[in-house]
Amino acid sequence: MTTAAPELLTVPEVMSRLRFGRSKVYDLIRSKRLASIKEGRCRRIPATALQDYIRTRLEEVA
Repeated sequence: MTTAAPELLTVPEVMSRLRFGRSKVYDLIRSKRLASIKEGRCRRIPATALQDYIRTRLEEVA
């Protein structure tokens, strides 16, 4: 039985989905509000981490 690998997004993909600038996305990563992984020089954000960030923000404003 195999499980699907989590979808990993690049910073530009997250920028596009959130309509945020590069600095804002890196600020979210630095402040640990948006989880990410780094391998060498590559930074990737799991799609589930992006969904969690959006859900958390929606709960904060509700």
